[in-house]
Amino acid sequence: MSDIKLFSLKGDGVSELAGSMAALESNLQQQIEANMSTFLGMRFLASEYDTGKTHKGRIDSLALDENGCPVIIEYKRSKNENVINQGLFYLDWLLDHQAEFQLLVMKVLGAEAAETIEWSGTRLVCIAADYNRYDEHAVQQINRNIELMRYRYFGDDLLLLELVNVQEAQVMAARSRNTVQNSQAIESEIESTQANGDASLKVVSSNETRRDTHEDRKQQASAGHLELYNQICDFALSLGDEVQRKELKFYTAIKVIKNFASVQVWAPVRDPSIRIYLTLDPDSINLEAGFTADMRDKGHWGTGDLEVIVRNAGDVEKAKVLIALSYDLS
Repeated sequence: MSDIKLFSLKGDGVSELAGSMAALESNLQQQIEANMSTFLGMRFLASEYDTGKTHKGRIDSLALDENGCPVIIEYKRSKNENVINQGLFYLDWLLDHQAEFQLLVMKVLGAEAAETIEWSGTRLVCIAADYNRYDEHAVQQINRNIELMRYRYFGDDLLLLELVNVQEAQVMAARSRNTVQNSQAIESEIESTQANGDASLKVVSSNETRRDTHEDRKQQASAGHLELYNQICDFALSLGDEVQRKELKFYTAIKVIKNFASVQVWAPVRDPSIRIYLTLDPDSINLEAGFTADMRDKGHWGTGDLEVIVRNAGDVEKAKVLIALSYDLS
């Protein structure tokens, strides 16, 4: 049972608000799906997604998170329901049907989103009223990205989402051997769709590679440059036990439920620096030329409207204040 307690302060009186479960599982699911960006930092793709005749299942919610990682969300209104095993069954299905998922992303969010899917971060999110210690121990033994969230309603207008357990896979499952064949099927389906009048879908090439990835830049960086990067990431992780670090293709995401920082090794040769993007309102910060910048309406990898540029140890100390603020407000 959650140890979080919520109190109402009215005048000189204090009263505890009693937590409750959803009357129906579908009520919780509908609320999350309708406000997925606000609750979870994700883009909604599909509800009750049919996994086909072989698997004979329906995934509660499919989504793409703010880092482009595929997400399966399974809900249970109470506890002692087998939400974890059910979700793992669907997670294996997703990893084996990447081409089908890519086509779904293309149809719902467009070709750009489909081109930048981060398969290494594919994960299962379980949202239930509670978990027992066996659930939390079990997920630690499974080499999959799994997040357990607890929900609670307080009155008619308050919903609590609490991240209670996170398991990160050491090595994410590779693309299925059928994916290349499935990609050919995608191209055929897209061409068929275009022929029927929907020209918005375009074929995504799975063979194109980039040579300016985050890993490439880290390998090019000097020892001093990498030391600044590691200091920033280590500080962000120290802010709380629930903080997660996700190594992605073009940046490192630092998050709890949603990102509060995106860290990128920047131009190791031309302009050695670390770029940090924080989920802070630039209007609330006294911008300093050469150190902080308003990135609203400007393209960049990662999430966040405030850019922080770190070039030396002094910049790291100043950046820590802003990173902590972004964490507190996340």
